Amino acid sequence: MKVTLYSDGSARGNPNGPGGFGCILHYTDSKGELHVREYSAGYKKTTNNRMELLGVITGFEALTKPCEVTVVSDSKYVTDAFNQKWIDSWLHNNWRTAGKKDVKNVDLWKRLLEAMKPHQVTFVWVKGHAGHSENERCDELATAAADGDNLLDDEIGAMIE
Repeated sequence: MKVTLYSDGSARGNPNGPGGFGCILHYTDSKGELHVREYSAGYKKTTNNRMELLGVITGFEALTKPCEVTVVSDSKYVTDAFNQKWIDSWLHNNWRTAGKKDVKNVDLWKRLLEAMKPHQVTFVWVKGHAGHSENERCDELATAAADGDNLLDDEIGAMIE
């Protein structure tokens, strides 16, 4: 089964302001019918990078069986981590960067890796705010979530200064 996972994150007053993510899953069934699912959530205090990661994680965690997944994101932070093999280096160096600093958002990187395990995954970067319809919709979902009521707590994100 082939799935396209579109995702975007948003943070107001980054870092440590309200934020949100938007995620869209596209799947075309054997009859050629497109199925679309949208997800979003907002958080009280977080960062843009955490929201970018949570959008992708949410999409993967919504999948119920192994899939061939193309992740489409305007986040170089997310796409380059895999396409430039940063994640391999971080794992090899026990979650330390090439500059010997702790990798940020390790909790979410670990969660993403776990969520990706059963899937065959490709990451594709798209330029943000450039008219890509699904990316624009993810941005709408993310910003609406960040500006919404009933914001969730991001315990680790709230500790970032």
